[in-house]
Amino acid sequence: MVKIGVIGSCAVDLVVTSDKRPGAGETVLGESFRTVPGGKGANQAVAAARLGAEVTMIGRVGEDNFGEVILNNFKSNGVSISHVEPVADIESGTAHIVLAEGDNSIVVVKGANDLVTPEYIKQKLNVIQDMDIILIQQEIPEETVVLVSQICAQAGISLLLNPAPAREVDPSVIENAAYLTPNEHEAALLFGGLSPAQALRQYPNKLFITEGAQGVRYYDGRREVLVPAFKVEAVDTTGAGDTFNAAFAVALAEGQPIYESVMFANRAASLSVTKFGAQGGMPTREEVEASLQS
Repeated sequence: MVKIGVIGSCAVDLVVTSDKRPGAGETVLGESFRTVPGGKGANQAVAAARLGAEVTMIGRVGEDNFGEVILNNFKSNGVSISHVEPVADIESGTAHIVLAEGDNSIVVVKGANDLVTPEYIKQKLNVIQDMDIILIQQEIPEETVVLVSQICAQAGISLLLNPAPAREVDPSVIENAAYLTPNEHEAALLFGGLSPAQALRQYPNKLFITEGAQGVRYYDGRREVLVPAFKVEAVDTTGAGDTFNAAFAVALAEGQPIYESVMFANRAASLSVTKFGAQGGMPTREEVEASLQS
């Protein structure tokens, strides 16, 4: 069983569904409201655990009801919480999500996730160095991402950076990461002076641009490759990217070839959107493998 460390955000998602997304100053009537576990880091940890990896989460939650929900959810999904430390005097992270018109809009309040600091990470060096691969995102402080990239590079541990939400990334992080998985918008911010084709050629087998329903594009050193997405009827696209990243990390850590790893991740992501909630549709290993064989 591969060992995956996830460093990132833990949150509770407050989800409203509506036929119409409100514009500025507009009020619309919603259809439903639900509270479900989320946060990009937590989503990726849960997805990786369901796919058969031994997963350790490194993060922070508040000493509040939402923090308890987050920790209990990790336990029920087999994610180690030995390094998810509650902190007093600050709330757990939340994401406020509107599902409307076949897509989602999200406002993230970081809360305790802002305390996943470099000082906190320095206490976890032995944990990080014991992993086969590290997953990290950008709902935690930028300086933490920089430090983790340095630790992984020095220890020879593969780092998969999912550069979401979009923000500028220190060039050293791009160089230190083994894998980068931006969407098209994030890639434009990361490599603003380059076309997608130029950026892919600059980082062969390292840069993987996710293109939603089209699939995932990368450069294998000889040619540009598009691994097509699987067509499904989407119920909720929240968490699809997190499922992709987790599944990609699991497959890579297991030693699967690049193309097969991306295909496995695409299949997992496609299954994840067929149910409600960021984690609600995240598939098991058996479900993904059965779907690939059908």
